[in-house]
Amino acid sequence: MLPINQPVYNVAIADDHRLIAESLSHLINDSPEFTVILLANNGKLLIESLKTATVAPDICILDINMPVMNGVETAREISKLFPEIKLLALSMNDDEASVIQMIRAGCRGYLLKDCTQAELHRALSEILVKGFYYSDFVTGKLVHTIHREEKNIEPAVRPSEREMEFIKYAASEMTYKEIALTMKLSERTIDGYREALFEKLQVKSRVGLVLFSIRAGWVNAN
Repeated sequence: MLPINQPVYNVAIADDHRLIAESLSHLINDSPEFTVILLANNGKLLIESLKTATVAPDICILDINMPVMNGVETAREISKLFPEIKLLALSMNDDEASVIQMIRAGCRGYLLKDCTQAELHRALSEILVKGFYYSDFVTGKLVHTIHREEKNIEPAVRPSEREMEFIKYAASEMTYKEIALTMKLSERTIDGYREALFEKLQVKSRVGLVLFSIRAGWVNAN
């Protein structure tokens, strides 16, 4: 039984393997915190369904390798059309390029399909509550990528001293409200820093901001 006022989050799944999608649905519905309201076998169908849905999902789980519209294209389109919907990548792909592509496309987390039910539920909860989820897998992949990539960033996109302070706090588990208190600024000012950095660095989420900052050498990867 759910605690009083405990929210129930709506989930959508896009995966071209029907059996996997239905199995995921059963695993997710095992938790009273979530309910799956939509299944689609490719990104195009998911987006069409979102446009006509009377109830929008709070989070969409996206596979990468789908026909018609793959996970990366789907994540980009949903981030543009439905920015309030959070995204979680769930794939068999364990290569660095897939992780980076999906995170850059707007996903707040990345899980492999051999993850446990507990980790799946944890990832959904943390993305919905905290805004992102870093698995050990993703952290390891980012570290390897960081060591390989060049860190030359154009001066035009370099953050100001105050923006750099915000980035370092954003790379922690602090909420935006806690960051505002720590920096002794209003929450609206913090929102302004966030949106300005998203535009300046061409990222779409806190995860993207942190990833960019790690690559640039502005914050540590661990």
